[in-house]
Amino acid sequence: MLDFIYYPVSWILWVWHKAFSFVLAPDSGWTWALSVVFLVFTLRAILYKPFVKQVRTTRQMQELQPQIKALQKKYSNDRQRQALEMQKLQKEHGFNPLMGCLPVLLQVPVFIGLFHVLRSFNRTGTGFGQLGLTPEENARVGNYAFSPEDVESFLSARLFGAPISSWITQPIASLEAFAPFGDIPSRWQIAAVAVPLMIVAGIATHFNARASVARQSTQAAANPQAAIMNKLALYVFPLGVLVGGPFLPIAIILYWVSNNVWTYGQQHLVFRKIDQEEEEKRAAALARRNENAPKPGARPNKAKKKKGAVAAAESAPADGAATDVTPEVSLTKDVDAQANGNSTPTSGPGSSAPKPGSRPKNSKRKRR
Repeated sequence: MLDFIYYPVSWILWVWHKAFSFVLAPDSGWTWALSVVFLVFTLRAILYKPFVKQVRTTRQMQELQPQIKALQKKYSNDRQRQALEMQKLQKEHGFNPLMGCLPVLLQVPVFIGLFHVLRSFNRTGTGFGQLGLTPEENARVGNYAFSPEDVESFLSARLFGAPISSWITQPIASLEAFAPFGDIPSRWQIAAVAVPLMIVAGIATHFNARASVARQSTQAAANPQAAIMNKLALYVFPLGVLVGGPFLPIAIILYWVSNNVWTYGQQHLVFRKIDQEEEEKRAAALARRNENAPKPGARPNKAKKKKGAVAAAESAPADGAATDVTPEVSLTKDVDAQANGNSTPTSGPGSSAPKPGSRPKNSKRKRR
């Protein structure tokens, strides 16, 4: 039914197993453990871009939170109008809520596929994904991209005496199925490997949650729903790893540890990169503003003259130049007249103006 998931996962695991087989023994537990770890790294590298979009979407949602709350308050009595306005706001800012949960949704089928492929290596006894085969029959059956020889190699692989496909609560009948491939492991041997991995996985889950909560805005963290989710991520989810670990194969716990280690490093890298981009944008905006601002002590330059003065200068008549020269001509005539003994100034602008301090002369005397 889900072969379109099982086959890609098994092929990636097969490629890494063949790659590490050139360095380590093919049946070594370390070879298969590293194959599982790098399977996780490969899948997470494929999901890198969706993860970056998720981070950007989360930040954008935090920036739009005040506007979202304003719309919710404004249209609290009209749910339909509120939904329309929310869609309009998201469309204006290019906000896609699906991108906030897409990476998590994509990891779910990957986890299911890996869980099914690893459990399908051991089809003895009864239980999820098992067919009730005998150990000999199980070794003669392939597993998706793996041949029967690869299945036998996987069942023979052990870490510190514990089969990589075993789990703490595994039934006794399933544990006895490992007899053709080595000693029958005890639960203590399995727990000695699984429990430390479970603790590391729980701690890594907690620190990933702390990093995510620390980067939330104060307003977002104050939201009651966000506060509940933060507590679940900080304490309940890590505890869930410890509770569910005994029911998971060692290879699955390895997947959980490597996935959390990748997430911890990736989110610090992505957040630092996004913070740097935002800092560069702010610095560029500040530089543009400083360039446009006047220098200290300098008067702002007037780019244009007054429209009235420009219009008057352009629309001045042609004889205006002669009018401007008239005072100079009149002054020249007055000087020439005085030189010739004629004290009467010539007519012209300013010729009849009284001298400073003198009384104006009446042109006609009053009749007696």
